[in-house]
Amino acid sequence: MKYKVNLKKTEEGYAVWCPGLPGCWSQGQTEDEALKNIKDAIFDYLAVVEELNYEGELRYVEVG
Repeated sequence: MKYKVNLKKTEEGYAVWCPGLPGCWSQGQTEDEALKNIKDAIFDYLAVVEELNYEGELRYVEVG
C-alpha cells in the first residue's frame, strides 16, 4: 500500500507527515532517514487504528 507524504527541509533536518492520516508525522536528519521513519510511523498508526476499531462491528463500503 502506498501513502502520499509531505517532506520539508528544516533547520534540524527533515520533517515528514502523511496528510491522509491526521497526526501521523516523523522526522529525520536526512531525507532517507525521515522517509524510513515515516514508514514506521504509518505502520504503527495503522496498527493502533485497527486495534481501536477491533471491538466494533465493522462494515466496508465502496466509494466511487
